[in-house]
Amino acid sequence: MRELSQQLEALANSQQEAVYCRLVETRGSTPQKPGATMLIYPDGSQAGTLGGGCVEAEVKRTALTYLEDNQSRIAKFQLDHDYGWDDGLICGGRMQILIQPVKDEPSRSYIVQLCKLLQAAPGFTEVVLYSLDAEDGIPTLLLFDDQNRLQSSLGPEKSSLPLQASHHLITLEQRPRAYHHQKMAFLPSLERCQLVIVGGGHVGQAVANMAVDLEFDVTVIDDRESIISPERFPHIQQRIAGDIEQVLPSLRITPHTYCLIVTRGHNHDQRALYHLADRGARYVGLIGSRRKIKLIFDDLLDAGISAEALNNVHAPLGVNIGSQTVAEIAVSICAELVSHRNRDGFIPGRPAGIELPT
Repeated sequence: MRELSQQLEALANSQQEAVYCRLVETRGSTPQKPGATMLIYPDGSQAGTLGGGCVEAEVKRTALTYLEDNQSRIAKFQLDHDYGWDDGLICGGRMQILIQPVKDEPSRSYIVQLCKLLQAAPGFTEVVLYSLDAEDGIPTLLLFDDQNRLQSSLGPEKSSLPLQASHHLITLEQRPRAYHHQKMAFLPSLERCQLVIVGGGHVGQAVANMAVDLEFDVTVIDDRESIISPERFPHIQQRIAGDIEQVLPSLRITPHTYCLIVTRGHNHDQRALYHLADRGARYVGLIGSRRKIKLIFDDLLDAGISAEALNNVHAPLGVNIGSQTVAEIAVSICAELVSHRNRDGFIPGRPAGIELPT
C-alpha cells in the first residue's frame, strides 16, 4: 500500500476518479498475496500491481464496470485457462479482490483518512468485512490506527462490526502479514523499519542503495563526509558525517531499527558495537571474520557489555550464498535483513554465531 501513497494522496485531494483494488484472500497458487494493491483509472491505466497479465486485464474490466455503478464489491477470480493461457501464466489459484470506486464524497473521505494514517508512520490496519450474505453484497471497510482505535469506516452501517473486528486485531508490534478471521480480511500497513548503516564504504554503499528498494528507511553514518556524499547515496533518507563516539550515543534507536556495522576497521567496528549492542534495536549485525568478531566480543565483555546482548548480535553477517564480490555480499546481507523483518527473526542459511557464556 505504501508504494501507492503519492497516487492515493493525489486522488484524495482532487476530483479525479479511480478504482482502488486490494487483494483480500487467496487460495492455491497466485501471483500475489493478500495485501497487494492497485489503482485503476478510467482510461485503463494503473498504478501498483495484483500480479501481472495472469489476472489484471480481467480485474480492470470488472473494476471499470463497478466504477460506473459506484459500488464496492468483492470479486472472485479463478486463475485457470480463462486467464493468461496465451502468456503461459496459468496459476491455478483463486483470488478475491476488493474493488472500491473512489468517486463520491464518502469514498473520497475514506481515502483522505487512509492517507493521513499513511503519513503518520506508525502503521494501521484496514479491515474488510466481505461476507457475501451482507446487505447488497457490499463490503464494510474499517480503518484502525496503531493503537487499535477506529478512525474511519465505509459501507453498510452496523454498530457491532467495529467491536467484532477489534477483537481479532494483532498488534502491529508483531509485524503481522495480511490475515483472516472468518469473512474478515485484516490488511496491516506496517511502520517502515529504519536501517542504520555504520560505515559508508563499498559494502555499506551497496547495501544502502539496495535496501532503499527493499522499503527500509536508510541512514548512513561515517566520519568521512566525502564518503557519504549525495552522489554515492542518492536515495537514502539521511546521511550523518561525524565521529562514532559523538553520533551513536544520541541516535534514536527503536524496536523497529536495524543496525548494520560495516566500517573500515576493527577499532571502528568495536566502538560502533559498544554503542549499539544493547540499545533495544530489532537487529544488530557486524561484518567480519569469526576471529575478528571473537576478539571484539571479548573486548566488549571486558568493557561491560553483557554476553546476552552480544549473543543477539548477528555476526558473521549475511546468508551463506558463497558470496565473494561486494555486490554478492550486499545481496547476502539484504536477504538476511528482509528475512529477519518479514519472518519474525527467522533467517535460513545463515552461519552459526559466536557463542558466549550467558
